Amino acid sequence: MKLSTFALASILGSASAFVAPNANALTQSKPSTLSMADIEASDIPLVEEEEISTPPLPEMSMSMPFMKRPAALTGTLAGDVGFDPLGFAKSSDDLMNYREAEIKHARLAMLAAAGWPISELLDKKIASALSMSPLLDANDRVPSVLNGGLAKVSPLYWVGVLGLAAAVDVFGTMKSKEGDESYFPGNLGFDPLGVYPKDEEGQLWMQTAEIKNGRLAMIAIFGFAIQEFVSKVGVVDETPFFFYPVMQTFKMYTNSGYLN
Repeated sequence: MKLSTFALASILGSASAFVAPNANALTQSKPSTLSMADIEASDIPLVEEEEISTPPLPEMSMSMPFMKRPAALTGTLAGDVGFDPLGFAKSSDDLMNYREAEIKHARLAMLAAAGWPISELLDKKIASALSMSPLLDANDRVPSVLNGGLAKVSPLYWVGVLGLAAAVDVFGTMKSKEGDESYFPGNLGFDPLGVYPKDEEGQLWMQTAEIKNGRLAMIAIFGFAIQEFVSKVGVVDETPFFFYPVMQTFKMYTNSGYLN
């Protein structure tokens, strides 16, 4: 009798393993799982907000700490140090237009700052080799608005220069209106030697280097014109230690009376 009772209990216990679980038990277990998911989901936005947070913009100008930073100059452009004391850039559109003009003048000034002294060094030699009349005047000064002598330059040269400049300007204007998000002022896609960096840090460094050298070149070319107009002496002769070998410079100084 005891044996049969034990066997019956074993059979009932084994059969209960195949019975579907109680629906109430499943219903009671769901809230804990959902509440854990809710907790995990609620934590995600907090982490994302910390990652996208950016430091506030400085109130004062970096270049002129005693003046407030112009609202349009947010530091996103290369070389932007908050310098706009006269308040020309009223909006971001104004800023982009001024940067387009600045980078164009900067590139022209860099070409001129190199071409001005090179022409004073080589013009007479090239003219002599080609049996042509040199463009330099009696004081070895290049033709300019203040120096005069622009009439010596062939009209074909001016037509070619103005035509090339107009073509580049039209191309740049069309490119700026394409709606390309990667476009920035002066980005014409011209990099035949492939020296433009691929990483963002390197690109920002090169853009900053270009605009800084361009600003310096604009000051330099203005200085060239004023210096030659006032002193009546060519730039390379006024500061020969920048353009001639050391021994030739000493010789020039000796012959001119600077050295005895």
